[in-house]
Amino acid sequence: MSGSEKKADGGKRGAKRPGGRAVRVAARSAPKPQIVAGPPGQRGGHYRPLSDRGVVDIIDTAMRILAEIGMDRVPAPVIDKAIEGGAHWNRYRRLCFPRPLIENIIDGAAKSFVYHGRDPRYDFEIGGDRVYFGTGGAAVQTLDIDTGRYRPSTLRDLYDFTRLVDTLDHVSWFTRCCIATDVADPFDLDINTAYALLAGTTKPIGMSFTVGANVDPIVDLFDWALGGEGAFKSRPFCKAHISPVISPLRFGEDAVDVTLACIRRRVPINAIIAAQSGATAPATPAGMLAQSTAETLAALTLVNLFEPGYPVIFSNWPLVVDLRTGAFAGGGGEISAMNAAAAQVSNHLGLPSGIACSMSDAKVVDAQMGAEKAIAAVAAGLAGGNMVYESSGMMAGLLGASFEAFVADNEMLGHVYRLIRGIEVSEETLGFDAILEAATGEGHFLGAAHTMAAMQRDYYYPALADRDTPSVWAEKGALDIASRARSIAREILANHHPHYLSAEVDRRIRDRFDIHLSSKDLRSADIGHRSD
Repeated sequence: MSGSEKKADGGKRGAKRPGGRAVRVAARSAPKPQIVAGPPGQRGGHYRPLSDRGVVDIIDTAMRILAEIGMDRVPAPVIDKAIEGGAHWNRYRRLCFPRPLIENIIDGAAKSFVYHGRDPRYDFEIGGDRVYFGTGGAAVQTLDIDTGRYRPSTLRDLYDFTRLVDTLDHVSWFTRCCIATDVADPFDLDINTAYALLAGTTKPIGMSFTVGANVDPIVDLFDWALGGEGAFKSRPFCKAHISPVISPLRFGEDAVDVTLACIRRRVPINAIIAAQSGATAPATPAGMLAQSTAETLAALTLVNLFEPGYPVIFSNWPLVVDLRTGAFAGGGGEISAMNAAAAQVSNHLGLPSGIACSMSDAKVVDAQMGAEKAIAAVAAGLAGGNMVYESSGMMAGLLGASFEAFVADNEMLGHVYRLIRGIEVSEETLGFDAILEAATGEGHFLGAAHTMAAMQRDYYYPALADRDTPSVWAEKGALDIASRARSIAREILANHHPHYLSAEVDRRIRDRFDIHLSSKDLRSADIGHRSD
């Protein structure tokens, strides 16, 4: 080193600089920052799989489908309301809805509403381009956390899934993810499903109703949970998952009955259309979207003919079949792009949107699962779907649900929220002064105030993803993410036993209904009922 270089270096070259490894150790040892880098409710709309012209063309074709092809199997109460509103029969004896009628329905439809939790801290607004990920599905099998094999889902599984999701920050609501196949009677199934959800979480919830007659007793149960008659009407914390239109282009009588019963008791409606490309809808993505948009508009019209402005989620879920086999294909680029496009169309119409994502065909937590779920969740989030269903826990093309998948997906969604948030540019974040201080001072940014602020504000810190060196990873047991997720799921289920129903309310429910979950089930650390 020359004398001038020594002078410029201040004579400190080779000396231990303040900071360095000591600062890095101190930074790693510091209390972990509050995770605020990517909370639910980020604004989407950045990914646009359809051109502006494409969106208009799909909506125009959907309007034409309703006006010229029309709907079949229209229940009598709907006919009277529709004819009164301007609908007419065509030569195929199908009920047609002219474009002005549909446009009036859209104009008067709810553009946003609050989705309540029993606990107000979980409330959020549905509408606009804010993105919330939650659950859905009706899996009939559960991936057993002990055996690693699929078995029929039980009521205890449903309760365990509910209390697991109760702890997952990035899953904003819980719709029952599996069917309790050990409860045979349809009425008992609906009642026990509602009970399991009430017992396991105070987040917003969702469920389906087998028949319209089951709505009243279940809403009575919801009233009791909130403290009295009529309480649910002021805080409707459960939405109904209903498919009032069956593809292609016909109403479902039982689902229409459930819809009307829900309107009477003020249950928000998630009107789901789940057409399948090449099976119940055209195989071309554009044709699929045109038909499914028409069907979702028909469902919206049904509700608003009876109650204008009623809270409805415009849930257009275009699903895909593998055209080589005819089997449902929950993961892949096509289903991800089509659901993102469905959000784009819904947002163009100004309606609260519901789409689906992350319906992996994988059977276990593996690379296929990670790839399929992440691709779909990123597409859905960036497209700006308000309510993104099926986003966690679902496996095997919606046939199965998995405890460890819920935990892994929760972390994946944290990354997705952070990605949707993007990068803010300001005088503070550009960091000119921080660069000056580092360049003329210590020569690094470790431990600086600017760095510590960014650490809490700009970065999401995963609990599952492994960032150790290979040697440290090996010392810790060389675990993969499935093993770590399974361990965390076990820990949560062993220790999280919420008491969300008072003893008085629980007794009142049990006195009226046949509740299959015992008090011991609600306190037990055993996970699920095992098959012999």
